[in-house]
Amino acid sequence: MIKIIMCGCNGKMGQTITGIVAEDEESEIVAGFDIAENDSLSYPVFTDMYKCDVDADVVIDFSSSKGTDKLLEYCVDKKMPLVLCTTGLSEEQLNKVHEASKTIPVLKSANMSLGINTIMKLLKEATKVLAPAGYDIEIVERHHNQKVDAPSGTALALADTINEQLDNEYEYKFDRSGDRIKRPKKEIGISAVRGGTIVGDHEVIFAGIDEVIEINHHAYSKAVFGKGAVQAAKFLAGKEPGMYDMSNVIG
Repeated sequence: MIKIIMCGCNGKMGQTITGIVAEDEESEIVAGFDIAENDSLSYPVFTDMYKCDVDADVVIDFSSSKGTDKLLEYCVDKKMPLVLCTTGLSEEQLNKVHEASKTIPVLKSANMSLGINTIMKLLKEATKVLAPAGYDIEIVERHHNQKVDAPSGTALALADTINEQLDNEYEYKFDRSGDRIKRPKKEIGISAVRGGTIVGDHEVIFAGIDEVIEINHHAYSKAVFGKGAVQAAKFLAGKEPGMYDMSNVIG
């Protein structure tokens, strides 16, 4: 039984993961960290993480980048493995994450979905075959109308996965409206759509002569990210210090 501390337990993802773990026989949330108290949960919630006196195997963090520095310090002090799902970290914070990984195991991925990370594995093989054959590569991502960043971090991660197979020789193109030229070959187009309540759709297109191959992923709820985070916590508990990502989890 893996004992988890949920950082950001009062948030939407914290509540989602709480529900997932409640149905999981291999894990248990033993404590939560949040800026506000909450007596309605089945585990104690600490507004000051250093007052937590509960034994645990791993921390899952779905909170705010404002608290990342303190959480890293706590996990290093306690020698606690950390599944870091919080986004929007600064370069300075990312450096602190890598520094912490010298002392504790840290797992960080642009997207915690098991499906997205499996697609990344498939893209590596598809790129090796299709790019040399002259197929054009495009990525289309769709999200709800409240999402402020574009393109999504996942779309960029997909593009990076492809480009790594191409010796990073391809350029990313985010907007063609100002161009009056034919599409260059060594280019990955990335388009962003914002509307309604779309949780997250990602489509990778390999367009060749008289043939199109599409690899799609549709997230219908935030639960897909929560499930991935729980699997990551099970994987990370007991590991040696270092940086890990979801590719390690899916093996």
